[in-house]
Amino acid sequence: MSNTRNATPIDILLVEDNPGDVRLTKEAFNEGQINNKLHVVTDGEEALDFLYRRGEYESTIQPQLILLDLNLPKVDGLEVLEQLKSDPTLRHIPVVILTSSAAEEDIIKSYELHTNAYLTKPINPAEFISLVRTFELFWFEFVQLPPRER
Repeated sequence: MSNTRNATPIDILLVEDNPGDVRLTKEAFNEGQINNKLHVVTDGEEALDFLYRRGEYESTIQPQLILLDLNLPKVDGLEVLEQLKSDPTLRHIPVVILTSSAAEEDIIKSYELHTNAYLTKPINPAEFISLVRTFELFWFEFVQLPPRER
């Protein structure tokens, strides 16, 4: 199957406060040899600044995909998701929850707030990398993402 979308790298925003998970995500993406640009912010407030291009993120580009942890300092992931999906200029950006929480209430609330997928991080680093690579295969080989900015 030919997929021309793969020829064009996309901008991904990773919202993750755990440096180990950031490193594993980068490692998995590097192993996949896909040249997407991964932007990393470490708390919910910073994520909103990035998305609304405030402060140091004034000249950033709008991401085409967001990987969002739920348990974040300052502004939690559910609040970031709620603000993002209530904004007509941002709600088209797919959001994948990537979290350690397997709590049913977090899963339900995330889908009520229109997340596009909910992934629970495995504790084992090898399984974590495998999860990210599987995610990468699905999102970059089979999914058609919306155009960059509308």
